Amino acid sequence: MKLPDLDELVALRGAAQGLSLHAHRPALAQLAGGHRSAQRGRGLEFEEVRPYASGDDVRSIDWRVTARRGKPHTKLFREERERPVWIVVDLHPGLFFGSRRQTKSALALRAAALLAWAAARGGDRIGALLPAAGDAAQPWQIWAPRAREAGVLPLLGALVQAQPRAPEPPRPEGLRAALTALRPLLQPGSLMLLLSDFAGLDEASEGALAVLAARSECRLLQLTDPLEARALPAGAFRIGLPGRSWWIDGERSRGPWLEAWAARKRRLEALAGRLNLPLARLDTAVDAVEQMRALLLEPAWAA
Repeated sequence: MKLPDLDELVALRGAAQGLSLHAHRPALAQLAGGHRSAQRGRGLEFEEVRPYASGDDVRSIDWRVTARRGKPHTKLFREERERPVWIVVDLHPGLFFGSRRQTKSALALRAAALLAWAAARGGDRIGALLPAAGDAAQPWQIWAPRAREAGVLPLLGALVQAQPRAPEPPRPEGLRAALTALRPLLQPGSLMLLLSDFAGLDEASEGALAVLAARSECRLLQLTDPLEARALPAGAFRIGLPGRSWWIDGERSRGPWLEAWAARKRRLEALAGRLNLPLARLDTAVDAVEQMRALLLEPAWAA
């Protein structure tokens, strides 16, 4: 399975054509003023320069462009009402797993890239929280929300660097740490998109998510693999990590395996229902673009 690289994630900009984070949002999640205004005037953010027209504010004339082109040109400004969109990727080592076309970590990167490009196309500002690469003193990288490519491209590079490249023990505390780190950064009116397999979901992380959901719009994207829901077939299988593996009987393990998966599924669904959060599942067996197009072109978020 090929790991995503920066070129692939940048190229997903084309696949994000027509995707929107504003469309098909549940009625209870609508936010007034949650996107930028088309209003132009002396706002907060420069947008473009165009030839001067009768009625334009003379204070907005761009004298440098006017001198260079020999005709009056005026600056246009856009009132900055872009919604901050935080993309949180729980990219722990346990995601380096996949029984079909891609690992869960690769699916997370591709989905996050498509979400980022969709947010940029919609005029939102993109911020991100994801694990730091290597043994950094600060376990989480924080990318403040920025508009357009300035918000997307640094995130894509960081995703490529942070993705797991070999099997390692999962870090169940990572989800709780990420949600706790985001708490002081998430402002009212923001949108938080959380990509995780939710293997580390516990009472503390549920409480942290409840705090975030009370002050902003949150959406959950669960990363799954068909083997998790179906368990191992009959036979003997060697599983584990390098230097620490063991044999497991597929048929004998099926009952506890399916019970554990069902419990995780019920817990996440109960949490989403209790907090009124949209929940979608992304599967490693299905192309990431195909899944995100179904999610962001149709009302596919399930409560």
